[in-house]
Amino acid sequence: MIKRKVRKPQVQKRHQSIRVKISGTKEFPRLAVYRSTKHIYAQLIDDENHVTLAAASSVDKDLKEKLPHGGNIEAAKVVGAAIAEKAKKAGIECVVFDRGGFLYHGRIQALADAAREAGLCF
Repeated sequence: MIKRKVRKPQVQKRHQSIRVKISGTKEFPRLAVYRSTKHIYAQLIDDENHVTLAAASSVDKDLKEKLPHGGNIEAAKVVGAAIAEKAKKAGIECVVFDRGGFLYHGRIQALADAAREAGLCF
């Protein structure tokens, strides 16, 4: 009998080991990324004060109109550009990237690349 592995606990375990090493401050907030099968989310978090400074997702009304589907690479690129724009409005130039336990591949990589192209440094 083969024991089936479930993906979510593996992702959570990876995320815990990442969060030990990564922390956001007001000057360098943490860019936390979460992806589900239907949507992708990004937040800028100040871990010292436990405050979310900015957020963007494929569920946002203004972005949802542009996207036919929120769970693909095109949606990740739009969300990455949107979070970079909101960061600039908040006066943030550099961030610490938190991939949330997901592999740096596909939608996570597309979001990061779009944020970098829009002006965020990490």
